[in-house]
Amino acid sequence: MKKVLLALWMCCSLLTAFAQEKTTVDLGFETRMGYHREEIDGEKLDGNSGAKGDYLNLKLNGTIGSKFSYSWRQRFNKKINDSHFFDATDWIYLTYQADPHWSISAGKQVVLIGGYEYDAAPIDIFMASEYWNNIPCYQFGASVTYATRQGNDKLTVQVCESPFRNEVHNDLLSYNLYWAGQHGIWSTLWSANLVGYAPGKYITYLSLGNQFQVGDLSLQLDFMNRATSHQTYLFRDCSIVGRLGWMCTPRVELYAKASYDVNRTDHASGHSVSEWMADQCVLPGTELTSLGGGVQVYPLKSAKNTVRLHACASYTTGTNGNPQGALTDKFLYLNVGLTWKCHLLSWGK
Repeated sequence: MKKVLLALWMCCSLLTAFAQEKTTVDLGFETRMGYHREEIDGEKLDGNSGAKGDYLNLKLNGTIGSKFSYSWRQRFNKKINDSHFFDATDWIYLTYQADPHWSISAGKQVVLIGGYEYDAAPIDIFMASEYWNNIPCYQFGASVTYATRQGNDKLTVQVCESPFRNEVHNDLLSYNLYWAGQHGIWSTLWSANLVGYAPGKYITYLSLGNQFQVGDLSLQLDFMNRATSHQTYLFRDCSIVGRLGWMCTPRVELYAKASYDVNRTDHASGHSVSEWMADQCVLPGTELTSLGGGVQVYPLKSAKNTVRLHACASYTTGTNGNPQGALTDKFLYLNVGLTWKCHLLSWGK
């Protein structure tokens, strides 16, 4: 209840602060719940299995005058630490639209890393790669975006807190160059990233997210390569994710998904320990393959995305260099449930 009251107080504060400008507000919430079952080599993990709620989010979006817009998503199923008040805030940022081409944003944002699995809202992900499960993707920062005249290409430069900052090294930064494109059947979410993992030390990402849409078929192919300054070779530390979806009817989607996470870097290769452990999402000694699929049903014709029923399953094999990792050998994951996205009110339009 305290979280709800706090969220409402923040809403009122925003409205009061900008009362002298023409302000628009869109307020809603979303939640996902269902039954989970997890097994390792045929043995059920009782602590991770059973009926449960996965997400409960409040979403607030709108405009302030003709140049400013804002967006806020608060997660109510995540604990707030007194010293880290914004831990349960996925994002809250203000955007200034200078002209049709240039915009500037600042606040807590999504760290701009390419790939369609990474870019999808967590509430829409049911089975994910080891990388996805371990990247803290919301950080404070600022970004500048240029959109082409046709609007089908956007190039963004972002400087933000590093996802790998910690209590000892809190002042670490990430420098991100991001391209979102739309060209016929082909769409892109590409990025080049320089991510701080220790003072003066960075790991580079080259992340290439591609989507192909042909009629009712969609294919997403993500490739991410990770390397330190002395480890520039390809494919030794990378993640590959593919998803094939088919809208077999206007309300039913069938899909298959596969992911491959590997980190073959090792201390014997001559790197220092800090360079060897630069990748803090997919640790050295990891090679995991996950295969799965599922169905999504949208029962409402007039508001397709309001209610969604889902069922999915995946199976993982391989080794994980992280004993506390999300995926492991002979890991079976099952999930059946529903998602509800509700629009509460609009004001000022």
